[in-house]
Amino acid sequence: MEEQQSDTLRRARAQALAGGVREKSVSQVLGRVLAVQAQDLAAAGLGLRVRARDLTAADVARATDTDRTAVRGWFLRGTLQLVPAADARWLLALLGPAFLALSARRYRELGLDEALCERAERLIVTAIDGEGPLTRSELTERLTALGVDPQGQSAFHLIRRAALAGRICHGPQRAGEATFVLLDDWIPAAPGPLPWEGETAEIELACRYLAAHAPATVQDFAHWSGLKLTVCKRAWGAAAESGRPEQAPVSAEGPDVRLIPAYDNYLVGYRSRELSVPADHERRVWPGGGQIRPTVLVDGWAIGTWSRPARGGDVRFEPFPASAPVSRAVSEGIAAEAADVARFCISATTAHDGPDS
Repeated sequence: MEEQQSDTLRRARAQALAGGVREKSVSQVLGRVLAVQAQDLAAAGLGLRVRARDLTAADVARATDTDRTAVRGWFLRGTLQLVPAADARWLLALLGPAFLALSARRYRELGLDEALCERAERLIVTAIDGEGPLTRSELTERLTALGVDPQGQSAFHLIRRAALAGRICHGPQRAGEATFVLLDDWIPAAPGPLPWEGETAEIELACRYLAAHAPATVQDFAHWSGLKLTVCKRAWGAAAESGRPEQAPVSAEGPDVRLIPAYDNYLVGYRSRELSVPADHERRVWPGGGQIRPTVLVDGWAIGTWSRPARGGDVRFEPFPASAPVSRAVSEGIAAEAADVARFCISATTAHDGPDS
């Protein structure tokens, strides 16, 4: 039990979720963990908040929409993530071909042959180049010119395909809706070759994973990255030999309570859940249907779930059934985190205000 608690705490510290560790900015959080899950952009903001101190939604919007130090796109596992803009290109070069290959069957099921996919990519690039940032619905409308059904999944997969190919990425929000921009315009390529390519990129990814997720296994790395296990084993061995140090732990007095959002990387970044959630209560966090609920952590260990009404209101803590009563220190920690979640969500109502948002 002691060893398990130690491993849990080490993981949570590496993720800036325990031990008093909190970063100071969006860039520092992403520099530490590489990627934050971003299928739900609101949850992504909360995932950054919980790993930082006094972060606002305006800080997140500035990083993604103005400073362009963070970019949203399909990266690990072919799912939407926020990653450092400086890492976007080598990640796409490594991961894009792998997930395009995995998507080939789905393209065929949708009747999207290679010729249509290439025509769609050219149309998407031309439309954005001529009209500026476009939303998914606007791109879907443009794709109907090629006979693409606007009601099905074809348009989505064609847009995602263009992103995985390194042609487009998410750009600024417009009235609360994501837009797409040309990657080369939004994040101009640095001169010279990519910093890591091929096997060196695989090793770099393994090193980044170890730094932010250890203790972990190669199976965890394969689960997190979405790459083939054979590729992961090769990179894992080289990464272990590199001797790159893990994140330095920082201790803190008293229990460290964190309210992590739905779909947080701390919950999806490992194949096994034994170091994060009690086995008897996994269904409380993963109820099915692809859902992963917001979770309350104490020193990296889940003690319940939480929720907040979409239109605002108090955070509701739901402890796991039959759990031991929480201590006064933990109750105070939950209250402090709940207040900070409310502060961040209130700041989100004005983060994209203005004529250019």
